[in-house]
Amino acid sequence: MTRIVEPEAGPRSKRAAILTAAVDCFGETGFEATKWSTVAERVGIGQTALYHYFESKTHCLLTIMRLELQRSHDRFVEATEDAADPVEALRAAVRAAYDVSPQEVLQMRILQNHMDLLSGSRRSKREEAERVAARQLVQVVERDWMNLLVKGMAQGAFPLRDAQLLGASVLGLIVSVWRWYRPSGPTPLSEISDLIEGACVRMVAG
Repeated sequence: MTRIVEPEAGPRSKRAAILTAAVDCFGETGFEATKWSTVAERVGIGQTALYHYFESKTHCLLTIMRLELQRSHDRFVEATEDAADPVEALRAAVRAAYDVSPQEVLQMRILQNHMDLLSGSRRSKREEAERVAARQLVQVVERDWMNLLVKGMAQGAFPLRDAQLLGASVLGLIVSVWRWYRPSGPTPLSEISDLIEGACVRMVAG
């Protein structure tokens, strides 16, 4: 798998602040509607300084998407690695998907809204490197869920089915929430998490 080495985060580096400001802007206003200069203003730097860290707004977007995919994978592994019971592992994985900060909610919204960006190659080498790494992480995340189901089927906890199709269905249900969920909405995320957790268990173990 392609691994992108993160730049050294020295005390004067603005990279983390730029990513945070971009997540806020892209998540709240939308990527297309956000001016690159607005991100610079939020960080308190000139627009030309942005190009020291990201060669384009799209390069920044692809970086956000890759980092979110890596975070999602890491959380899945952390949540499931000690769960011996397949049903509990499934429940833990779903709960972990929704155990997120407001910033992470925005990151996942951005990711789901721009998945199509990962399908076509980029002319810029840096953008292409981020795209390829993110696309590979998508495959890793999909494999995470499929392997969880395969293990449960092998142990007799889940009925034998097409694990790849079932895993894609479960993951699709989980991530679809980020397209419409808003923290200011009437339904708390904890309630949504409980609902989706139950639905996934019924889908897989029923």
